[in-house]
Amino acid sequence: MAIRIGISGWRYAPWRGVFYPEGLAQKDELAYASHQVPSIELNGSFYSLQTPGRYARWHAATPRGFLFSVKAPRYVTHTRRLRDAAAPVANFLASGVFELKEKLGPILWQLPPSLPFDAGVLEEFLALLPHDTEAARRLARRREARMAGRSSLATDACRPLRHALEVRHPGFADPDCIALLRRHGVALVVADTAGKWPLLEDVTADFMYLRLHGDKAIYRSGYGDAALRRWAARIRAWARGAEPDDARRADGRAGPRARRRDVYCYFDNDVKVRAPADARTLMKMLGLPMAPVDPDEPSEG
Repeated sequence: MAIRIGISGWRYAPWRGVFYPEGLAQKDELAYASHQVPSIELNGSFYSLQTPGRYARWHAATPRGFLFSVKAPRYVTHTRRLRDAAAPVANFLASGVFELKEKLGPILWQLPPSLPFDAGVLEEFLALLPHDTEAARRLARRREARMAGRSSLATDACRPLRHALEVRHPGFADPDCIALLRRHGVALVVADTAGKWPLLEDVTADFMYLRLHGDKAIYRSGYGDAALRRWAARIRAWARGAEPDDARRADGRAGPRARRRDVYCYFDNDVKVRAPADARTLMKMLGLPMAPVDPDEPSEG
């Protein structure tokens, strides 16, 4: 099993001189952060399409064994609200994500709180998502004409491609939603938002994806040792193919057991510069290496 604990984004002014050493050039921040945690969520891709050159530079700046997850565009999730998504998803895939090569991890689709569960809309969207890089390349070829000159369609290998869905409307706490996610092999994000939005722990894929936004105050509060120990215990259970005894489920029933599961966990409580420290403390509790490891030598929890 592979357990990756990381941070959401890396370019935050308050981190300078606290997490980042004094005098570290901004251009070197990703390289520094990628030696402190083994995975980072790319957030800029949520706000606008990035370029192949940027993805290639991010790949080059990070060490062997490092992994990125990529936050998909809000244009798909918040503007289109998952409807008629084929062209914008193709544009996103063509924008350069293949330049991450072996460092491309799961794609995160974060829904707005105002978007309720609609089984038909979700089914159509999930059916669109490619589950390996070759299928993604085929979809990317359907990009719009405006992507001419700013696309990258070359894949260096055919690799599995994972997707995770973060829901924020309480209507998604529905067994029908869980069944759809399981049918399409898409992970339901376990999102701790200090009670602001649903916290669901249904197992819907062969991996788990956690986003820890704050224990007491969303985006602001850190996690004390007791809270981190609770998350460590839950991560261990999921990683060994089981589930926590007190898992909070929309379905009410346990998901399929597995021999093992990969787990991705990202701290998004960045305002008070807690995310890097919390990530590294949780890594220590899980007995994980404190730096990225070769992909042929997976981390053990």
